[in-house]
Formats: sequence, structure tokens, C-alpha cells
Amino acid sequence: MKTFTPLLLAGLLGLSAANGFAQTATASTTPAAAAGNQPAPVILLVPVEVSNRALDAGCWAQFYDERNFKGDMLTVVGPASIDSMDKGSGKQLKRSIDSLVTGPKTMLKIYEHQMFKDKSIDFPANSKEAGLIKKLGFGGNIQSLQLTCSN
Repeated sequence: MKTFTPLLLAGLLGLSAANGFAQTATASTTPAAAAGNQPAPVILLVPVEVSNRALDAGCWAQFYDERNFKGDMLTVVGPASIDSMDKGSGKQLKRSIDSLVTGPKTMLKIYEHQMFKDKSIDFPANSKEAGLIKKLGFGGNIQSLQLTCSN
């Protein structure tokens, strides 16, 4: 009975609070009450451009998983060296990349294999490659990359 009494008391308090709320809500929906209860106008400012110091520095590369800069996008800010796409930040890039854009102070070198081995392709500053898979010749699966910054 000791456990039942606090539960019964809590239930009664909740029921009386709900009843009071219902009476208030019913009273305020009458035409006279509704006329004086208008919300104040709200002005919402939404930024259309977000500034980021790292991107403003101009040393970055953006990778897209579809042709013509569409689909999911990932930005890597340099300087950066990713020797394997199997660990850490490289996991996000371990997918088919089909287009990329480099910043105005960026030199990007992508490699076919891990640890910066075998075939590589260089992309200078301000590069825009809309169809990367054909240019790479190794299917768009980047396994390592080096992103360096110039002054």
C-alpha cells in the first residue's frame, strides 16, 4: 500500500493539472479572446554565405561522388597528407570520386595506391575536373593523397 499511495497521489495531481490546462485552452479559443491573442511578427535572418577561415586561406580540395560536382561532397583543408584511405579521415574518401575542385592556393596529388605509390595525377590551383574517373584511369578509387599549400 505504501507504493500505491504516492502513485495514486501523483496521478491525481497530473489529472487536475490536465483539467486546468483544458479549461484555459477552451476559454482562450472564444472569438473575443482570440482577437487579442495575436502573435508578434518575427523576423528571421538566415545567412546565405558562411565564411570559414580555413577555406578563405585558399588551400583546400572538394571531392564529389558524382560527375559535374553533384552528389555528396567532402572538403579536405590543407596542408594534408593521407597515406591510406583505410584509417582516420581517409575513410570518408574511400569511395568512388568522380569530380573535384581545388582552391586558389592548392596543389593536389592523388595516388592509385596507398602510401603514395604507383600512378599519380597532379591538379594545380583552381582546378575543376567534372569527370574524374576517365582522367584517373584507375576508376576513381583514390587510395592516398597529398595536398600542399602555396603562398
